[in-house]
Amino acid sequence: MPLDATDKTQLLEATARRRCIFTFNIRDFLVLAQSNPNHNGIILAAQNSWTISSLIAALDCLLVETQAAEWIGQVRWLNQWQR
Repeated sequence: MPLDATDKTQLLEATARRRCIFTFNIRDFLVLAQSNPNHNGIILAAQNSWTISSLIAALDCLLVETQAAEWIGQVRWLNQWQR
């Protein structure tokens, strides 16, 4: 995907590929989730509240503890998997 792809394009492409999308762009993706309710999941995080190691650890927990089918239409905060 091009680096300059719009948020909507990114979400639609992720949906077409049956993938969740992880973003720090909270405001825009909350709006997009409402207008595109059949997405394959959006994972949100506030960028300034994470170190790289804690981010990777939380994403790893998320991948271990969830299944793709659970994510359809869901918008969830990565904080749920922060240890």
